[in-house]
Amino acid sequence: MSDAPIGIFDSGVGGLTVARAIQDQLPNEEILYIGDTARSPYGPKPIADVRRYSLEVLDDLVAQGVKMLVIACNTASAAVLRDARERYDVPVVEVIQPAVRTAVSVTRNRRIGVIGTEGTINSRAYEDAFAAAPDLTLFTQACPRFVEFVESGVTSGSEVLGVAEQYLEPLRHAGIDTLVLGCTHYPFLKGAISYVMGPSVTLVSSDTETANDVYRQLVSRGLERRAPAAPEHHYEATGQSEDEFLRLAHRLIGREIQRVDLVQTGVIDVRGLAAAAASTASSAPAAPAAPAAPAVSAVPTENAAPTASTPPVSTRTTPEETP
Repeated sequence: MSDAPIGIFDSGVGGLTVARAIQDQLPNEEILYIGDTARSPYGPKPIADVRRYSLEVLDDLVAQGVKMLVIACNTASAAVLRDARERYDVPVVEVIQPAVRTAVSVTRNRRIGVIGTEGTINSRAYEDAFAAAPDLTLFTQACPRFVEFVESGVTSGSEVLGVAEQYLEPLRHAGIDTLVLGCTHYPFLKGAISYVMGPSVTLVSSDTETANDVYRQLVSRGLERRAPAAPEHHYEATGQSEDEFLRLAHRLIGREIQRVDLVQTGVIDVRGLAAAAASTASSAPAAPAAPAAPAVSAVPTENAAPTASTPPVSTRTTPEETP
């Protein structure tokens, strides 16, 4: 079992940041990566659907004999972590707690921001994860278009910067000193995010912190790979085009991925999804419309409610003494 690959799952290409961080820390380990590109993005989908999709992909990874599961998607981690740890006999690592631990350790003014998909932010998974930390004020902001940019291979330019300014301006005004990138796609936009937030704000990315957790789990369980042969990495996707996945992967992380296999997991009908995607693409505009500027909605305690028209920044203060 120790020579089996590490299974990594994401809704698309964002989890490649986690896969690369794991390879950097554990260069002798083999990787089996599945990107559920046929149903990406997960962020705007109902949590019950995300749970079902995630378990289908995780079931497939376990059936292929992986020794560990890494849920390299914040939305999926929020939806399925407890189920996954009860369902599988292999260790399961996710991306929320590692980033939370680091953010708590580096913040100086105890004001922390979290950006993520709508699904991650609405799940309140980060509020739950930060609940044990005393005397924190947490600000959360959904940034749905960030995933669209990355999945389109767009990581810089005036449009990315303009959208980043609109999403992040409320967090700047909130006076945070630490910002958690609560989606594994977001490190690809770190340049724009860092530019908008400024040098005084520390960015915490879940990819490196998750790789640290993978290292600890493997060593503590005696699961490190011992085979002398060079490791082999395999990449799979549920979408309709190997070339599209490779093109995007090469643009984002370089040409280290040479091949991707298309797979079906659970009840995915790849051909049907391909036909639907082609039909949608023929009638869709070239680029999504720019979002309205997000409004700050102070929801520190009981009574304030976010405005419905724009993605709000929500605020939560933790007490000095935890229950």
